[in-house]
Amino acid sequence: MKIRILLLHLLLCMSMLTVSAQNIASGRYPKREFRGAWIQAVNGQFKGMSTEKMKQTLIEQLNSLRGAGFNAIIFQVRPEADALYASRLEPWSRYLTGVQGQAPEPYWDPMQFMIEECHKRGMEFHAWINPYRVKTSLRNELVPNHVYNLHPEWFVTYGDQIYFDPALPESRRHICLVVGDIVSRYDVDAIHMDDYFYPYPIKGVDFPDDASFARYGGGFENKADWRRNNVNTLIKQLHETIREVKPWVKFGISPFGIYRNESSDPLGSKTKGLQNYDDLYADVLLWAREGWIDYNIPQIYWHIGHPAADYETLVRWWAKHTENRPLFIGQSVQNTIQNADPQDPGINQLPRKMALQRAYQTIGGSCQWYAAAVVENQGRYRDALVAEYHKYPALPPVFDFMDNQAPDKVRKLKPVWTEDGYILFWTAPKYKDEMDRAVQFVVYRFDSKEDVDLDDPSHIVAITRDCFYKLPYVDGKKKYRYVVTALDRLQNESKQVSKKIKL
Repeated sequence: MKIRILLLHLLLCMSMLTVSAQNIASGRYPKREFRGAWIQAVNGQFKGMSTEKMKQTLIEQLNSLRGAGFNAIIFQVRPEADALYASRLEPWSRYLTGVQGQAPEPYWDPMQFMIEECHKRGMEFHAWINPYRVKTSLRNELVPNHVYNLHPEWFVTYGDQIYFDPALPESRRHICLVVGDIVSRYDVDAIHMDDYFYPYPIKGVDFPDDASFARYGGGFENKADWRRNNVNTLIKQLHETIREVKPWVKFGISPFGIYRNESSDPLGSKTKGLQNYDDLYADVLLWAREGWIDYNIPQIYWHIGHPAADYETLVRWWAKHTENRPLFIGQSVQNTIQNADPQDPGINQLPRKMALQRAYQTIGGSCQWYAAAVVENQGRYRDALVAEYHKYPALPPVFDFMDNQAPDKVRKLKPVWTEDGYILFWTAPKYKDEMDRAVQFVVYRFDSKEDVDLDDPSHIVAITRDCFYKLPYVDGKKKYRYVVTALDRLQNESKQVSKKIKL
């Protein structure tokens, strides 16, 4: 019986790989793929930078990333219970101005700026927050109106850092208020959290929550299950908060790359590292299974062949454990370029990693850690994306479990001569509900006698929020077919409208 089950499992795996390989062979360049990059603040790259300099830096990064085919930016807006935006609940971040609580001068709102600039470029904006961390170092000063100084009883010190106590309802309530405030006032496409839940363990030092366990741990036989439940409760409440305010805003997590080792759980991965479930008390698979998160980006920052956490082993494991939620792979640019392909030592591991990522139907894209490494073209990483892996534009995946209703098609598509040149104009479709509103448009171009195949991204010439596209007029002798579709907030694509135009 065991042999029969094993054979069936092997056949299933082989068939999944065969189907995936056929899809890649027939579509070398996917039309739908999450292509994200993390822009962090906690490394101090913006600290004390002037308003104009930071705007210029961010614009340069966005232009470079957009030029390299990226369609989503994950921007850190809350590093330690503070804000890189005009918060009503928390002080301005020291990672912005250098001094916590000090507003930028001249005044601006970095998150609002980034939302506008991302959307101009057809890119999603994901607001990245850290839920529990308050001090990255005890040496850091907190302003008098920081929530820590208002309610010190909500917090615990662990090592050289201070955290919200995840056990307290007051902690969860405050974090939900912060997220609700962001979602209600800003046009974000997603709320994003990384891998910091219960803190990474300090050897020989237990997290100091004995008093909270005594108070709230009734019904739990051990502290580990209780801690996981505390985080589960927050994740569920955050999901409900976001859905209630704006049902189109996604909620995503980027956990540590190992869920559990096989030594802890027969269903775990063949790895020997720190574990989300056991060490950070983050039951990511439960969150996906229960529908509390909308996407998952495990940080698989190791190289192929790593002795304790092999990249290939982990990608295959996560691909089989998506729990029916979109899965993207968190990639380390530096780790990828610093390690040679095990079968071809003359090249780095990017080609093999991309081939592996695209070999699974359950993997919908990737996110690069970190954005500046791509922009700086470290190891010619950006060059490779432009030349091959992001050669053509891609739309983000559809989150059909949130919304599968496409907007109506565009209206009144026509070319018009203007003072600025030959312009293709259209009118946005009408809508009754915000979920059905067209917020972007995709423009395709085909030769006049060519079959229209909207699944081929090589024909995409623009992804825009404008209701016009400037045509590349030459002499009016060659005929093309232009096709325009509409996208709603969750990337559902409308039916096409086309027009033949001589250029």
